Amino acid sequence: MTYQVQIKVMPLKDLLDPQGKAVLGGLHNLGMTAVGDVRVGKHITLQVEAANEDAAKAIAEEASKKLLANAVMEYFEIEVVK
Repeated sequence: MTYQVQIKVMPLKDLLDPQGKAVLGGLHNLGMTAVGDVRVGKHITLQVEAANEDAAKAIAEEASKKLLANAVMEYFEIEVVK
């Protein structure tokens, strides 16, 4: 069966996010001072062939650990979409 798996990769909360700070500065320059913080990450969608939802999630987790996220600087969340 084919599953769509969405992976959100974000910088660890304790680490500086230079891209987020640059976006925040740009928003403030545009007069959007109500925005207090910005974190920039990645949204990845995979089409996974698997026997069941748990197997699809396991495949996405392995891909995230081995390639899609850097465990030293990022964390990831996985959602299987039906």
